[in-house]
Amino acid sequence: YENFDWKKRADTATIEQLNDVENTEFTFDNLAPAPGSRKNKKRKGRGISAGQGATCGFGMRGQKSRSGPNVRNGFEGGQQPLYRRLPKFVGRPMGPGHSKTEYNIIKLDELNGVAAGETCNYASLLESKAVTKSKLNIHKVVVGKGDFSAKDVTVQAHAFTKSAREAIEAAGGKCQILKPTTGEVIEG
Repeated sequence: YENFDWKKRADTATIEQLNDVENTEFTFDNLAPAPGSRKNKKRKGRGISAGQGATCGFGMRGQKSRSGPNVRNGFEGGQQPLYRRLPKFVGRPMGPGHSKTEYNIIKLDELNGVAAGETCNYASLLESKAVTKSKLNIHKVVVGKGDFSAKDVTVQAHAFTKSAREAIEAAGGKCQILKPTTGEVIEG
């Protein structure tokens, strides 16, 4: 029903009949939206009586009343725009304090396949298909969700979380920290 359709609004008998759901069978000819739920689109530029005739609410002349795109985003009519009045962001994005070390994560349960007394690192785990390929070259050992069952293993990685180190050493293993640039053992 249309919002201003007084004929349909006044026809309360039909509405009451449709609301009597037990005795009403809905068919294509009696289906109708609820009164006031559907509203006609505002037709601009179709005569002065509607209040949106002639200029359609865009005023008299000027760039903003023309068809097509308006001024670009951030344009202030030739005045120096805000984004050029403000200074540029200082500091190189990859300079000091701007870069965060991203590690490839190795979980402890991925080390469970390593035999006792052996040394394992990312390369050996990848060879045994315990881990998948990684785009990152720096590896960190974390606890993960699974249980850690490997005993007496020497684990080589660039970083260990505190809890992962404790779990490995509690199982009789050793943690060796590698240098990120050369990969040589620098600790442990």
